[in-house]
Amino acid sequence: MGVRKDSVVANDRGARARHRMSQSSSEPDEELMRALYREHAGPLLAYVLRLVAGDRQRAEDVVQETLIRAWKNAGQLNRATGSVRPWLVTVARRIVIDGHRSRQARPQEVDPSPLEVIPAEDEIDKALWLMTLSDALDDLTPAHREVLVETYFKGRTVNEAAQTLGIPSGTVRSRVFYALRSMKLALEERGVTA
Repeated sequence: MGVRKDSVVANDRGARARHRMSQSSSEPDEELMRALYREHAGPLLAYVLRLVAGDRQRAEDVVQETLIRAWKNAGQLNRATGSVRPWLVTVARRIVIDGHRSRQARPQEVDPSPLEVIPAEDEIDKALWLMTLSDALDDLTPAHREVLVETYFKGRTVNEAAQTLGIPSGTVRSRVFYALRSMKLALEERGVTA
């Protein structure tokens, strides 16, 4: 007897919701949204929770989006002769499927908070060091500057630098030795110590 009474109450609720929808001519009202929520949100949430593996926040978002779509499509729901719940269930299922597909199509988002504890490199110190280094290089003779640029800054071997500069490799070694000594003195004059 109790089950029969519940089904009569449920049918009565569905009829009231359809009646409210038919009362609103072109613009759905706030009362319709409340009625949809009252009558369908609980069962819809239980259904969606199973679809999203128990993720309550996601399920609530899906239910909310489903009810908003129902509210926006109240005109179509007015013409429905039966309950609106099958329509709501179908819309909710499609929202879950679309969400799953969109997560598969884009890379997983990463929480940026661990990056906040990594200290950032101080670019000002780097810029000042490069300016000092450039200034010290200007103090060198052109021949010494040339071999340092080829070997240290361009990363060439002694033989490659010799070939590029058109001088013997022994000369490159000798110039690198004296250029480094001169460079060390030029940097010390600028307050840079090793």
